[in-house]
Parts: sequence; C-alpha cells; structure tokens
Amino acid sequence: MDKPNQTINRIVPHKRGFALILTLSVLAIVIALTAVLMTYLDDARKESDHTKALIQGNLFYADIEKTFKRFKNRKTLYSVLYLTPLPLTSQDGKFSIMLTCRPSANGANINWLALGNDQKMRSQYDAAQSIFETIAQTYALEDPSRLEELLLEEIGGKEKYVRREQSRLVQKNGIISYEQFMTILTKYQFEADDSKASHIPWEKFFVFNKVEKNPNENLIDGEYMSVELIAMLSGIDLATVKEGWIEGEVKLQSFIRENGGAYDKKLFSKAFLAQTVCEAQYKYGDEMYRFRFEDSKGEVKNFEFYGKQ
Repeated sequence: MDKPNQTINRIVPHKRGFALILTLSVLAIVIALTAVLMTYLDDARKESDHTKALIQGNLFYADIEKTFKRFKNRKTLYSVLYLTPLPLTSQDGKFSIMLTCRPSANGANINWLALGNDQKMRSQYDAAQSIFETIAQTYALEDPSRLEELLLEEIGGKEKYVRREQSRLVQKNGIISYEQFMTILTKYQFEADDSKASHIPWEKFFVFNKVEKNPNENLIDGEYMSVELIAMLSGIDLATVKEGWIEGEVKLQSFIRENGGAYDKKLFSKAFLAQTVCEAQYKYGDEMYRFRFEDSKGEVKNFEFYGKQ
C-alpha cells in the first residue's frame, strides 16, 4: 500500500524542478525583452529630441531669414558679422543662439580646376591651377597629379566618389563643401601615403562653391582674402602683405598696385560680394545643436542641420 505514495513523492519534486526551470527561462526572456525595449525607448527618446531640436532649428532659421531680408545693404550687415560671432537672444530669454558668418567667395573656387577648356574662364582656371601647383611644391606633396585627378573626377564625374545624405551633393556637380573636399583628400592620403596633405590650410586658398554660368559672377571677394592667398596671386612678399593688409578695410586693387604686384581685373570683385555662409549653434535641452545656411545675392537658402555637437 505504500508504493503508490512513494511514487507520488518521487514525481512531485520532479514537477517542481521543471516549474523552476520554466520560471527561470521566462525571467531570462523577460529580462532580455526589457533590455531590448529600454534600448528602443532610449533610441526613440533620442530621436524625438533630435526631431524637436531640428524643428527648433528651423524656427530659428526662419526668424534669421526674415531679419536678414530687412537689410537691403548686406555689406553693412556682414561687415559686423565677419568680425565676431553674434549672440542672439529672444525677448523672454528662453532661447539664444550664436551666429557666425564668413565670406563664401574669398578664395579660388576648387571647381575652377576643371575649366581648362573654357576660354571665358581662363583667368579663373589659371588662378586655381597656379595655387594648386604652388601648394604642391611648397608642402612637397608626394603625388599631386593623383590628387588633382581625384578632384577632377569628383568635379565632373557622373559617378561621384563622395556619397552623403545631403541632397545638394547629389543634385549638383562639383565639390560644394569643405567636408566633401576632405573626403577626397582622405582618399588621396590613403593611396599616396601622404600625411602632409592634411596639414595644409586649404581654406585659406580655396572655396567650395558651385560654378556660376555667368563668368562675371565667378569672382573672388577681394576685400576678405587671406594674406597667404594675396601674396600667392599677386607675387608680393608675404611679410609685406601681413604688414599692410587689413581685411575688409583696404581696397585690394590699390594695395596690390602700390606694392608692385599683379592684379587681374577678371579675377577679383571690386565691390562687396553678397555671398556668405553662416553657422548657428544653439542649446536645446542639455545638448548643443548646429545648423548652416547660405546668403547669396540677397537670398537666404540651403538650410542644413548638423545635429548634436
């Protein structure tokens, strides 16, 4: 009569052990799902913050656009903005941004390197080629021909090496941003094993804009050039340029002629060029965000959001 009870007693612990294993498995799944869910919620929160910051950036951009339109004389506006970053704060003090602007045509356009067959753009091509060759010699680049080849492929090729999410880079030919140029430079450095290329202050010599159809609109803003570029294009000693040149105040043509340099009328703009690129940094929540836009020919355009900094 005891045998059935003994059998039952042996079975019960086995069932309890099975239930314990089942419970641990469920807990492990729940923990794993919780971790995944928390990661998803964290990503969703970050994405939400990103979207809200983007919306706030668009609102700032719209306000800046309206404000800039009120300035009929862009030279007055940018003579201030070029000198120092400008802090802007809302009347209630809840929002503030830091606005920084610089000329977008104060150097030779890198895309002029591809204009060798365009006689109307001969001055532009000669200037870009001369600058590139001088840089290659001064900084002893290992394979300048390969670098120029990569640049020309990017400027005129149908299949661009650089692929970015910004639609402007896909829709337009040429190298139209410093970031795009740096990607090409990185490719060259890897191929040629030439680290010197990254130590060159390229932005003192070149700008990265689309080429205008009208040759008279492809000019260098002579009032805001770097001393290095002035010396290179005019043939004046760099020390002399540093001593006498005051950006935004001295007229380039008069300065070059007074110092015995060469001045190409087809290359430089006598008047102020309303071609500007601006960046704005602002705080949203506990993070800093940044966006960029251009002001060209009185039109504020090409808003680009760079996200959290």
